[in-house]
Amino acid sequence: MSWRGSTTVSDRIFACLPYLLPLIEVFVFGRYLFSDFPPLQLLFLPLIPLLKIYYGVRYAGMIIFFALFLLVVRNEKISHFIRFNTMQAILLDIIIFLFNILTDVVGLIPVGGFAIQTLSTTIFIGIVGAVAYSVIQSVSGRYAEIPAISDAVYMQVR
Repeated sequence: MSWRGSTTVSDRIFACLPYLLPLIEVFVFGRYLFSDFPPLQLLFLPLIPLLKIYYGVRYAGMIIFFALFLLVVRNEKISHFIRFNTMQAILLDIIIFLFNILTDVVGLIPVGGFAIQTLSTTIFIGIVGAVAYSVIQSVSGRYAEIPAISDAVYMQVR
């Protein structure tokens, strides 16, 4: 759905870039899946340099989060397509943050090991699936409609 006008190739590329943020953030939730399926790590090998930079800078996550929100989402000179996808990536990142808190709480339960593994793997697969879907839609020039998340994005991005 591209109801806000047509998108250029550069718009499509720039709309995909913010999805690196949730992909990098959710990487730690994949540790159990990666230990069970080591060949899966090969798919994420290109992210290793970004992970080192991201986790090497102390407040990189917060800086990138606010930079994307203030400089991209709130800038009406940037196309709606890019702002929509940026806000959707930010909301996915917020979901990861909330699940991070949830796994910390579940980790306090002495017998919560299996629950944490299941929750972590589910979060990882869900976010990676949402990011993959969103990137494919963005490259196609269409808006990625993720239930509940896209509705919240439309309320924020006008």
